[in-house]
Amino acid sequence: MITENNLSENEEKNPNKVPQETSENTTSPDANHHEDEAEHLEEHDDVEISLADALKEMEKIINTPNAGENFRRFNLLKEKANHYIHDEVEDKKHEYVDAGNAPENFSYEHSSQTKYSALVNIFREKHDDFQKGQEEEQKKNLEHRQNIIERLKSLYTSSEPGINLFKSIREVKEDWSRAGQVAKSEFKILNNNYFHHLNQFYQMLDLNKEFLEQEYSHNLEKRQHIIARAKELENEPVIQKALNELQYLHKLWKEEAEPVAEEFREKTWEEFKEISNKIHERKSELSAVIEQEQAANLEKKNQIIAEIKKLSEPSETPNHNYWQNAIKTVENLRSDFLKTGSVPRKLSNQNWNDFKTTLRGFNTTKNNYYKSLKGSQQANLEEKLKLIQTAQDNQNNEEWDIAVPLFKKLQEDWKKIGHVPKSMTNKIWDEFRDACNAFFNNYREKSNTSTDNWKENYKNKKALLDELKMVTNEEGSIEKIEQIKTSWNNIGKVPRDKISINTEFNKTLREKLKINKINELELKEEGLSENQLTDKARKIKNQISDLEAEIVKLENNLAFFNKPSRENPLLKDTYNTIDEKKAHLETLKQNLHNIISGD
Repeated sequence: MITENNLSENEEKNPNKVPQETSENTTSPDANHHEDEAEHLEEHDDVEISLADALKEMEKIINTPNAGENFRRFNLLKEKANHYIHDEVEDKKHEYVDAGNAPENFSYEHSSQTKYSALVNIFREKHDDFQKGQEEEQKKNLEHRQNIIERLKSLYTSSEPGINLFKSIREVKEDWSRAGQVAKSEFKILNNNYFHHLNQFYQMLDLNKEFLEQEYSHNLEKRQHIIARAKELENEPVIQKALNELQYLHKLWKEEAEPVAEEFREKTWEEFKEISNKIHERKSELSAVIEQEQAANLEKKNQIIAEIKKLSEPSETPNHNYWQNAIKTVENLRSDFLKTGSVPRKLSNQNWNDFKTTLRGFNTTKNNYYKSLKGSQQANLEEKLKLIQTAQDNQNNEEWDIAVPLFKKLQEDWKKIGHVPKSMTNKIWDEFRDACNAFFNNYREKSNTSTDNWKENYKNKKALLDELKMVTNEEGSIEKIEQIKTSWNNIGKVPRDKISINTEFNKTLREKLKINKINELELKEEGLSENQLTDKARKIKNQISDLEAEIVKLENNLAFFNKPSRENPLLKDTYNTIDEKKAHLETLKQNLHNIISGD
């Protein structure tokens, strides 16, 4: 929007202005286009902003009081964020296709897509509201400026005797300078009208030397202040700051420091213009600094590209550990690349394309490795399935001299076989473990019958079950449950016709744990066999993974609120839930640590 604060050179040179001041209102091309250059530099600085930073800046904008006025800045960030999301989706598609999948079956939603869409929609609403508010404000400003022009007109057409014309014209000019923006379509005619009547006022002052001299003196003083400040800017170390303020001084000169007496008119203008030219000459210093920084950034980015390329072409045959470490290293290099500032504009696109091509090359090589690895994993799966079949075929074998060494060898062979597809890991392990447990349980049962007093075991377990049934939720109940469970684990087998006591005990245990608000995996218990410990550790790991995922989901939900706080009644339950889950998570981690360390 064109306003009185950013008049173009053509609009400032209208036939109604004071003729003597025309030469002074013609500023250098550098001054006229300086704001465009500043915007260009700002845009260039944002070329390499990361996706996370872009979304953060977008959220910051929509939370400002007048978010809608930052339309250009928001759109720039929106384009960058959309660019990154599109590129990352394309990367995922390349990985999907490289893994041997059909492109038409690809489906993936970027983790930031929801937040991005929400920010765009919110800003669109705020911008619409801002536009409506601007239109209303511009109508009020138009009426206000028209009233100012009427006041100006009355000063030379119908001023009453005794009015201080000098004070009145100062007030008119100050009000005009402070008046808000109007619609572009209205401004040019309105501005020309104002300067026409201002010119008429000054012509009227020609008949009143006293007021004219006061006006000349006041404006000359303003010019001298402007010139003095411009001289200080010659030594301003931050060139960009000097250029920005010089632009503002030219605005003051045109709006508030004219006219002056003829003897000072050209003299002061030439002095101000000469200082302005010297400051603009320093732009070459700014360009040199920017070029130097961009050259350094280009070198750093090319080095990052080279390092990623080197990781894509290992000198020795890589293994799983190499690629896992390389993935982490590349992620750090990618982050460094995005954080590094801009490069020369003519090389920016090429540099970015080189980066994306190299990154995709790394991903393709890595994916090819894991694609080939899947073949070996399938072979490993087939070998383990054979071991499972052998174990299941012999789990009831009671020729101990043959069967015991066989099962020990099966377990050793299992450990020697490499990885299998992740989706099958737990399933085949459970099948193999169950077959081995069935055999060794039978072996212990048959070989220890003479020494194992099953009836006595049943009597002891019955006493423990009765004791467990009496447990309540009073203080110390959890410790009591742990003691009973440990004692239960240390008791041997019971007669087959009494084995249902185990089911009854487990059911009662779950009820007592529920009223004491504790999970079975959190119990401190002793007397577990190696297989039982392994099974418990696996269950705890699965529950830890589930809890961590739930906590991340809840915390992500909080991120959609502006400045989420525990004091917000809508979020209080969510924060309490997160605290409870984190406390439960720490307990499970400690239990897992105790199992692994043997405590």
